[in-house]
Amino acid sequence: MNRRRITLSELVLLAVLAVVSGFVYWALVQAWIALQIAMGPFGDLAQNVLIGGWMVAAPLALYIVRRPGVGILVELAAALVEVVFLASPVGPTLLVVGLVQGAGAELAFALTRYRRYDWGVFILSGALAGLASTVLGMVRFGWLTQDWFEWRLGLQVASGILLCGIAAKVIGDALARTGVLDNTALGRARRDAAPATEPVPVA
Repeated sequence: MNRRRITLSELVLLAVLAVVSGFVYWALVQAWIALQIAMGPFGDLAQNVLIGGWMVAAPLALYIVRRPGVGILVELAAALVEVVFLASPVGPTLLVVGLVQGAGAELAFALTRYRRYDWGVFILSGALAGLASTVLGMVRFGWLTQDWFEWRLGLQVASGILLCGIAAKVIGDALARTGVLDNTALGRARRDAAPATEPVPVA
């Protein structure tokens, strides 16, 4: 695990990611309302379908910066943006949600001591984030004793894998290809992994 201190440029990048994620998360609330209506009698499961999208900032931040704790930090900051600037109806409780979901997503990377960033780790990150969110739902809303618990659990994990874990790697790779992340840990790792080009012989 790299113990180098986080730099000012990385802090700025994480702040930008948190703000953007906060607005994306707010937009997901609007999508949740629309999906709830569209799903009719199954509308109560709409949040579970989209839950992964509310957790994507954590693995994305870890992928880019590769420092312990940044996944939790960014999720908390994104939740703060929603509460303070976007008047989230959930209120300050959203900070607890961000903490739990960020910790769940980060656990997969911590298990590798922040050394692996392959597809398997991202899939595990999404699954653990979905499980952490489910446990929180069991505590807050009593899901375990309600109808649809098995559906909620399956949708939470599937959404976590797709909209959190896999989406974070896809987004991170797409951003890296543009060159905007060249000075980050992800950019350096991509350069180190690139095959060396052979010099062109001079006639």
